[in-house]
Amino acid sequence: MRIALTSALLLAGLSAAAADTAKDPSGTWLTEDGRAKIRIDRCGAGQAQVCGKVVWLKIPTTESGAPRTDVKNPDPKKRSRPVLGLQLIDSLKPDESKFSGEIYNIEEGKIYQVSIERESSSELNVSGCVLKVLCGSQTWTKVPDVNQQAAISAPEAPAAKPVPAH
Repeated sequence: MRIALTSALLLAGLSAAAADTAKDPSGTWLTEDGRAKIRIDRCGAGQAQVCGKVVWLKIPTTESGAPRTDVKNPDPKKRSRPVLGLQLIDSLKPDESKFSGEIYNIEEGKIYQVSIERESSSELNVSGCVLKVLCGSQTWTKVPDVNQQAAISAPEAPAAKPVPAH
């Protein structure tokens, strides 16, 4: 009897862990318009929440060649912050099968209510609202976790010279 109960509890724990993994939005996601990649990771106490930051931009620099900054931020002191590395999603809390909280929109310099939910292993539904009446959603696509921005902007190393044989 004890073995059956222990096995049942163990299986219940494994099922809960599998369900948690299925809804976990951790990973790197390409936004629907293809202009940015957002890295989402667990954060907060007990890694129960999720946070996200910009890790890649399709156009990482301005016309003058300077890195893109948070120019639309309502706080003038924050307008010089680089967009690359900027945290947009801060401490979204679990809410049934999704995570809910606030997201910062760099394009407008505004904060919106948002919920994110895994649609599949390769798709993330991102839904946001203004005043709980004007709502919209996007589907972000999972991409490899490689920081492609660094690979693109890093100068190539010179080729190794062959060592002459003796």
